[in-house]
Amino acid sequence: MKKRLFVNLIVLSMISSLFGQDLKSLYEKADNFPGTYENKCYYIASRTEYIRNTSCFSYLTNTPSGKTFFLIDAEKKTKKIAFDHERLATSLSDYFKEKTDRNKLPFYSIKFNEGLKSIRFTWKNEPYECDLTAYKIKKIEDSRRGDRSYWGRVFTENSTNPVASPDKKKEAYISEGNLWIRDLGTGKTRQLSTDGSPSEYYSSNIYWAPDSKKIACCKYRPANIRKLTLIESSPNDQLQPKMRDVDYIKPGDALPIRRPVLFDLEKESSVSVNFAEVLDQFDLRLERWSPNSDYFTFIVNKRGHQEYLIYKVNAADGNLTALVHEKSPTFVWYSSLYNYYLPESEEMLWISERDGWRHLYLYDIATGQVKKQITKGEWIVKSVVYVDEKQRKVIFKGCGKDTGADPYLEKYYSVDINTGKIVDMTPENANHEVTFSTDYKYMIDAYSRADLPPVTVLRSGNDGKVLMGLEKCSIEELLKSGVRLPEVFSAKGRDGKTDIWGIIIRPADFDPQKKYPVLEYIYAGPHDSFVPKSFAGSRYLAAMAELGFIVVQCDGMGTANRSKAFHDVCWKNLKDAGFPDRITWIQSAAQKYPEMDIDNVGIYGTSAGGQSSTGALLFHPNFYKVAVSSCGCHDNRMDKIWWNEQWMGYPIGSQYKESSNTCNADRLKGKLMLIVGEVDDNVDPASTYQLANALIKANKEFELVMIPGAGHTSGEKYGERKRRDFFVKHLLGVDPPEWNKN
Repeated sequence: MKKRLFVNLIVLSMISSLFGQDLKSLYEKADNFPGTYENKCYYIASRTEYIRNTSCFSYLTNTPSGKTFFLIDAEKKTKKIAFDHERLATSLSDYFKEKTDRNKLPFYSIKFNEGLKSIRFTWKNEPYECDLTAYKIKKIEDSRRGDRSYWGRVFTENSTNPVASPDKKKEAYISEGNLWIRDLGTGKTRQLSTDGSPSEYYSSNIYWAPDSKKIACCKYRPANIRKLTLIESSPNDQLQPKMRDVDYIKPGDALPIRRPVLFDLEKESSVSVNFAEVLDQFDLRLERWSPNSDYFTFIVNKRGHQEYLIYKVNAADGNLTALVHEKSPTFVWYSSLYNYYLPESEEMLWISERDGWRHLYLYDIATGQVKKQITKGEWIVKSVVYVDEKQRKVIFKGCGKDTGADPYLEKYYSVDINTGKIVDMTPENANHEVTFSTDYKYMIDAYSRADLPPVTVLRSGNDGKVLMGLEKCSIEELLKSGVRLPEVFSAKGRDGKTDIWGIIIRPADFDPQKKYPVLEYIYAGPHDSFVPKSFAGSRYLAAMAELGFIVVQCDGMGTANRSKAFHDVCWKNLKDAGFPDRITWIQSAAQKYPEMDIDNVGIYGTSAGGQSSTGALLFHPNFYKVAVSSCGCHDNRMDKIWWNEQWMGYPIGSQYKESSNTCNADRLKGKLMLIVGEVDDNVDPASTYQLANALIKANKEFELVMIPGAGHTSGEKYGERKRRDFFVKHLLGVDPPEWNKN
């Protein structure tokens, strides 16, 4: 107790000497910190847009005098101010009856029309257009505006809207569950199927063959759709609460079954396509017809996500051939798969992790055999950007190809399909953010690192050669303000071999002679990697450091964009969350930097990070002492099906309980705060409430903060303050400000 009091006195002294101001001022400094990068960094190109049917790009940059939009003509290699900022500011002032500064235009992005005669912009969530001749402003109708889109919506494929044939002579449609066609010339109709019913009907996703003589369609058996009921206690427009139901399928729920059917209109025949996985499908999707209408393909993602197949169906007889059969003893990461057909050569590009790394393969469509592996090595093809069929060249985004560099930095390459020769189009050791022209002749590349200010150049889209320098960021004013750039740090992980990469962020008035509690921000979802790689990407983490912490973030095993073995650690084991790597990494950092007090470590995160941050106190309480978890998926059976069955597997088994925070609530040690959005339609809010219930039953102490009206959130402004208060109190050992005195 005396030791703790002594430490608290040291911390109080540290805060006073570091900042010479009260805690409220520190909170204000943290609030304003992210904007420091915008106000003190100059000549960063952002919001880059290619202007269709031109050779031009536009972008925004911040200069010492304010915001300026520029127009780049790549063909002429010229750069000029995009429009008359003064005239537009005057027009805005007249139109909106609000004084507008030419250096502070009230929007951050623009879209030119193809003739460069006008621009569109959005202000106060409304779209406007300004012609650049008379500088007249008008409000425009936005056809994209409408009902709120919801990611979890289930489409039951029972539309009756007709689908026209390629030759425009016929249309196909669904009526009373069956497939019909109508001759558009005569108006005559013909029923193609007779076995449809309300409980098993033909899908409205109708695929005509290019010759307009055949149709591929699925017979669709719907499944019961689970609904998530959300109650908004305090709506803005009425006194009484509101309730709404949203589609929300959870792990283990029944799923629709689709059975492909081939219809030959000339033969007046149909063939139901049978395949082994028909009842085990997670998803089935008709994909494409061949250009000569000889066959069509469909994709089967088998439930459990250990097999993914592309089938080819012969249009003459309905015979089935497996074109691709991707299989894994753990999981096939289906959302990262990619295929591209080369119709002239009857080939297909495919991305697979079958050799332990994500690489490009070339398939022979006729035989279903791999012709060659196009890329290989201990690095990954992250995504394909463009396929040039004439030159047989692929432009792709890759990671980890440069030995000794941060393996997560994104760079752009081209590869010759025939020879496998790779050209590095962005050779600088940095993270490259590229905007291409639609013909891929030009590219604007803004490259930076967490510790390297951005440089923006115009490059050739053919080989990456720099054609023109555009912007070079100046950070002198930022550094004068006391901001310290993050340190990129790597150390060995749990196996003593694999490099774990992350960043260390220190407060502006850092004193290496003092001890600082360590705060880890965690997001360990297996669907990506998460440590910021571009400049200023960590500014929101840095805001937390200003309160007197050293803030860290790293990507442990179980996250993506490294080897398949690195990724597989998460399989049926989300509670792992890379913690053995994270702890080892932080310990290694503390050996190098003794100012890091690793006896005093906190952790916070949202969503999957909410699950992991609570898990830190349940499964690693000897290292982590304080956690704040927002909108956590605390039991993977409570969350959406597609994310959780991908990583936790199917059928539902004991692995779900083993990774459940709720089922392990009695293990809690340390200080825990839970934050939840009342109407979160991403992660079921009941997941947090059930954890709270389990903690209460286990007689555990914790805090629960519910944000009325909030969705999937880290806590919004109030939750952010509560999070800071919690860490200030339990890590710094200082009472937070008394906010009710305001």
